[in-house]
Amino acid sequence: MGRPKRDVRAAAEESTTPPDQLTDLQSLAKIIKAEGNSLYSCSLPDQRTVLVELAARFRNTIWIKRGGYVLVDLVPADEQKGKVEGEIVNVVREEKEWRKQRYWSVDFRASHYRNL
Repeated sequence: MGRPKRDVRAAAEESTTPPDQLTDLQSLAKIIKAEGNSLYSCSLPDQRTVLVELAARFRNTIWIKRGGYVLVDLVPADEQKGKVEGEIVNVVREEKEWRKQRYWSVDFRASHYRNL
């Protein structure tokens, strides 16, 4: 039996509007590779690669393509357990709206237009 449609719609609605500002541990990231079991390799704006886990509410409801953007909540280095360095807390679906935010990285803007 599948998830109720209200759960799918709620997860989709959450990812359409970008937050006004990010916390110190949050960052935008670009998906490099799906590693399996809801784990993804992501590139941060400072060109660092991190392994992050997809939040449980998005599993089996929203799919992420390679090259897509996500909002990552990073774990402090002293609290890190294993290789996972953070969690995907939001998936960028309406990229045009997200690009208008001041926290959107110039590096992401440049790489997007280079690939077109």
